[in-house]
Amino acid sequence: MDLGLAGKVALVAASSKGLGKASALALAREGARVTICARTEADLDAAAGEIRRETGAEVLAVPADLASAAGIHSVVAATAERFGGVDVMVNNSGGPAKGRFADFTDEDWLRAFDVVTLNFVRFVREVAPYMRRQRWGRIIGIQSSSVKQPVDGIDLSNALRPGIAGLMKSLTPDLAKDGITINLVLPGMFLTSRIIAGAGRSPEGDQALQEQLAPRAAAIPAGRLGYPMELGSLVAFLASQQASYITGAVYQVDGGLIGSNV
Repeated sequence: MDLGLAGKVALVAASSKGLGKASALALAREGARVTICARTEADLDAAAGEIRRETGAEVLAVPADLASAAGIHSVVAATAERFGGVDVMVNNSGGPAKGRFADFTDEDWLRAFDVVTLNFVRFVREVAPYMRRQRWGRIIGIQSSSVKQPVDGIDLSNALRPGIAGLMKSLTPDLAKDGITINLVLPGMFLTSRIIAGAGRSPEGDQALQEQLAPRAAAIPAGRLGYPMELGSLVAFLASQQASYITGAVYQVDGGLIGSNV
């Protein structure tokens, strides 16, 4: 299927590793020109090189602190300067600190609000004018299964991430008038570098790694953790021309983990 992404400009946040990198790779495979951004320049350059080698796509790597308004502005400005605008924005960010309600100070809550809520707000605010001018755009937020179902031990995320879904629904009618769709994807448990490192293994031998992590997968109906490209493929579809009638939607990518009816 031709997703109609050849030549489009995609900006993927927090994309040096994991789900962000997989999303950037999926978009590059479809012919998009891609900006990737993250804080650590060495990791970012390595990811950019990998994506270029595999896809031949044009990749712009921009080091930035995405927890700040200035960092987000610099990434969007660099993308517009290089490619002339932004067609697709994939919002992704690190999660707030783990822990329970009693563990957190006011400063922890404010920091988490920056990381989760203001990160999304600032990126949408920055890219929307480019999309409105061309009357076409795709905004995709990578959030968490905690949007639909609280996850034990991450009370900050449980409190803040559902608010992104509410904001997304509030923005949908206004953005749709200008041909811009906005959707969320909710990852469950994936074989990202953080989990692989925690298991004390390299990414080689995925089946052996899945077996080692079987206790963590026990609650997942699919019986395993997800592979990042499984989420990346959905991101690419939601960015496509074929997805033009999909907006204001929330897609869980979790192997059946979420027990909610909707």
